[in-house]
Amino acid sequence: MKLRRTFAATAAAALGATILAACGGGGGGTDTNSSGDTESAKGGTLTVLQHFPFESTDPQRIYYGVELSWFRRLLYRGLVAFPMDDSNEVVPDLATDTGTSSEGGKVWSFTLKDGVKWEDGSDITCEDVQYGTSRVFANDLIIGGPNYTLSYLSSLDYPGPYKATAKQQAAFDKAVSCSSDNKTITFHFDKPWADFPLAAASLMMTDPYKKSFDQGDKSKFKVLSNGPYKVEGGTWSKNKGATLVRNDEYDPSTDEPDKLRLALPDTIDYQIDPSDTAGELFNDRLIANAPADQTAITTARVAPSQFPKITGSVEDRYQNPESPYNDYLVPNFNRLKDVNVRQALAAALPLNDYVKALGGDRSATASETIVNPALDFPDNPAFADDADNDGDPDAAKALLEKAGVQTPYPIKLGYSKSPTMDKAMAVIKEGWDKAGFDVTLAPLTDTYYDVISKPDDDYDVTWAGWGADWPSAMTVLPPLFDGRPNISSTTCGNDYGCYDSDAFNKLVDQAAEATDVDEQKSILEDADKQLGEDVAYIPLEITKFNWLYGSKVTGFTTTAASSSYPEIGLIGVQQ
Repeated sequence: MKLRRTFAATAAAALGATILAACGGGGGGTDTNSSGDTESAKGGTLTVLQHFPFESTDPQRIYYGVELSWFRRLLYRGLVAFPMDDSNEVVPDLATDTGTSSEGGKVWSFTLKDGVKWEDGSDITCEDVQYGTSRVFANDLIIGGPNYTLSYLSSLDYPGPYKATAKQQAAFDKAVSCSSDNKTITFHFDKPWADFPLAAASLMMTDPYKKSFDQGDKSKFKVLSNGPYKVEGGTWSKNKGATLVRNDEYDPSTDEPDKLRLALPDTIDYQIDPSDTAGELFNDRLIANAPADQTAITTARVAPSQFPKITGSVEDRYQNPESPYNDYLVPNFNRLKDVNVRQALAAALPLNDYVKALGGDRSATASETIVNPALDFPDNPAFADDADNDGDPDAAKALLEKAGVQTPYPIKLGYSKSPTMDKAMAVIKEGWDKAGFDVTLAPLTDTYYDVISKPDDDYDVTWAGWGADWPSAMTVLPPLFDGRPNISSTTCGNDYGCYDSDAFNKLVDQAAEATDVDEQKSILEDADKQLGEDVAYIPLEITKFNWLYGSKVTGFTTTAASSSYPEIGLIGVQQ
């Protein structure tokens, strides 16, 4: 399953001038492989086995958790970053420091280090950072990535660099300005963004992008690296992957390798196989541990049917960390307009059986909200009242009768296909069919989020997964349900159900203006209650991860910064 970016941690000084993030879910910053010595692991080839395609390798369009955390270590450096441990203090990367703020957090400045270059040998400049930031505003073309900057620069009438008039471009260049020596970038936000360094470290929306390299949508899988590796041939193959080789223009003296990216393997053979059974086959190969797979890792979680095989020496190469992600269902507000129908779906959901189909407590825990418990957020009362989570078909039938709709009521349910998800969605279908619905399962086998975000898709309900982009519920509720920065003529963005509520948006604005953490949290709790009353989402579960790796892989661990995926910046292979 393709979960979005998250950062599992608790907020510390979330509205203060110094931004730190405390340790969070998933592993620890230590080597869990008995081989231990990462220095001896320098060189060789690491094989990555992935069972789904990325939607893009364009930094401003990246929003998959594993892609954000891994590409940050391998290909794309940002102004700041999180280190490869669980301290999670923002540290400088391309910038000389973690930023200087003024005007109560409304203005942030970063100065670039000397000597940082693109893979073509050209210097990375302030104008590259300015241009990369501008691309996010072209949300009819550069879609799929985070759009927080649109909210914090909402006063701009700016359509992005491709369609802007001279006047619009000048206004943007004033709001996101460069110094005369082209070394310092300054962001002038409409409102305080006190935790902006967290956002810049977590996401790629302010990453540099070279204007002369940009071909708009045609750049979707082109890669111009500034990290320790580059894509051989320059273009990523969506359904095959790429070979990553050393980037000769990367200078480790401009970096902090021990903190941010050890870059141990000489080559990374990144293999993608999007076939239905690839994930289970990858893990069967790692269980067998044949010579060719002893230096391999995978993004595929161990399937429940494979759990009995995790014994003996295989268990020594297995980790089961807590995940900072929540899964949920999204009703389509363009199609399911009656709240009683949406409430019926929530009432009839056989959540306990769904969790069992995922693999039980080794894989998931039932949830009563969309916000991960790492953020210390209360359950949503709209769903917590149904405490047994077995589903109530009689209550659902009564709600459908109240809606005055003809039954069985047709529902097309979209989800990202895998053998495990096929079984889990079949459980939902069975429960909903008993309650007066007629469910058609519609699995997607190619890219997923870019499909379900289309305003005219024909799904009544879709599955999704999400986690906080940094440790605040402000990075969960607004990016998923505030229609203003999300919805355009071509996309509903991360607001997959195209939900747009004035009442919810008003609460989001109040939370954004709050200067006290507790006040902001209280407002967001009210916003979540509004979502529950509208049934803007139906919570499913809190995800747990199950990872296997080959016996010659060193430094294997998960960290908060890696979103509980393997921390690829620490991983090497024995020769």
